[in-house]
Amino acid sequence: MTWIIIAIIAVLVIIVIALYNGLVTARIKVDNAWSQIDVQLQRRFDLIPNLIETVKGYMTHEAETFEKIAQLRTSWANAETVHEKANLDGELSEALKTIMAVSEGYPDLKANQNFSELSEELRNTENKISFSRQFYNDTVTIYNTKLEVVPTNIIAGIFKFKPRELFEAESEEAKKNIKVDFGK
Repeated sequence: MTWIIIAIIAVLVIIVIALYNGLVTARIKVDNAWSQIDVQLQRRFDLIPNLIETVKGYMTHEAETFEKIAQLRTSWANAETVHEKANLDGELSEALKTIMAVSEGYPDLKANQNFSELSEELRNTENKISFSRQFYNDTVTIYNTKLEVVPTNIIAGIFKFKPRELFEAESEEAKKNIKVDFGK
């Protein structure tokens, strides 16, 4: 009888350990997915000054847009939460739309090799950001689901695992894709 009780306790301990490790693994995947978004958004913020320097000579009257982007870069460095970064991402998307729209009026700018290369890099980065957001949200959904379903919800409650927030666009305008078209 003692062996049966010991075996049952051992099985329960193994189950708790397996469930706990599954939750930790899911939480680490969420952190990694967020890191991927962070890397791509930082890459975009790093590309923008080069794009702006190329564009500045053509669009001297767009100074306020350039200042806004500079402020957004500073805010980005200080943002800590997914929500804050999602808001800044939306604002940056709006500023980029302005630059791209104004660039249409400058045929010399569209022909500039540096501008073409930078705009292609920006287009590629936008695609990577989109994929990273989707991957992050999928990973968060899997993690948050584990926190809600039996029996992992019991282990999550005992060890105080907290749900993570999805990366969501704040406004309808921010949900629209940035159209980067330089009149190919």
